Amino acid sequence: MNTNRKPFSKDILIIKNIEEVCEKIITKLKEDLKQKLHRRGAVVGISGGIDSSVTFALAVKAFGSKNVLGVMLPERDSSPDSKMLAEELAVKFSVETLVENITGALDGFNCYQRRDEAIARVVSEFDPKVDKSKIEIKQDIAKNIPAIFSITVIKPSGEVISKLLPAREYLQIVASSNFKQRSRMSMLYYHAERLHYAVIGTPNKHEVEQGFFVKYGDGGADVMPIGHLYKTQVYQLAKYLGVPQGIIDRTPTTDTYTAEQTQEDFFYQLPFETMDLIWYGWENNYSASEVAIVMDKTKEEIENIYKSFERKKKTTEYLRMKPIL
Repeated sequence: MNTNRKPFSKDILIIKNIEEVCEKIITKLKEDLKQKLHRRGAVVGISGGIDSSVTFALAVKAFGSKNVLGVMLPERDSSPDSKMLAEELAVKFSVETLVENITGALDGFNCYQRRDEAIARVVSEFDPKVDKSKIEIKQDIAKNIPAIFSITVIKPSGEVISKLLPAREYLQIVASSNFKQRSRMSMLYYHAERLHYAVIGTPNKHEVEQGFFVKYGDGGADVMPIGHLYKTQVYQLAKYLGVPQGIIDRTPTTDTYTAEQTQEDFFYQLPFETMDLIWYGWENNYSASEVAIVMDKTKEEIENIYKSFERKKKTTEYLRMKPIL
């Protein structure tokens, strides 16, 4: 273990030289587009979320507002807030935008029908015309309890029906929903190719390394400028870059299911402020005991969370793999 490193603390991920960090990202973006990609501008899918907004702001700083296109990609399940906040972002940075509603493409793939068929096999009372639904994950990773997946259906009356989700139905719902990210990727590349631009990806460090992205969906991009940043660091950049406060204050959601679903509940199972610090401790080989003291948890809890991180990274490795030749 490196004895010269700084002690683990809750301040360890605070970016003290944030101007320098932003300038390095911006400089590298310019170099990558000009020298490696040979493109003259950037296309960014904007959703009103914190990651896409920071990515968008960095692209504008790198290439100028006239060389960036913001594309909004709503579909029938999208929250109206997503479009409203994305428009506010574009106005703030004086960037041209387009709205490409992908509902028709998803209908063509039978995205909604395939998803709803799987839900109805589990919840016979499900009416896709009026009911809202989402996948929920119950897991206490600090206690090393395996994940339990359920489907939750919310009736117009407010009645909530939640049932355990068998593997077959879970896989079909996820596979169907992934048409959304893959359709968005296709549309972004259409606009990038017609303009001779590059697609700028929006995933942060956790999405990349824990596998919270769709292969050839939101994982499909030419460059990912915030792929090395923890979620809490993305928020730090957002404040520095002047991202609208409404976006900063918005709870990160998947914006995939008809019922509201936070990223924490759906995938991470830990608040970002906690997860970021423990992940940093894990990947930098801080002992579970050292991290436990700072995070007010037991050594066993930190060890279990470390194991969960390791499992996620291993089981999602195929998502990060290039095609095998």
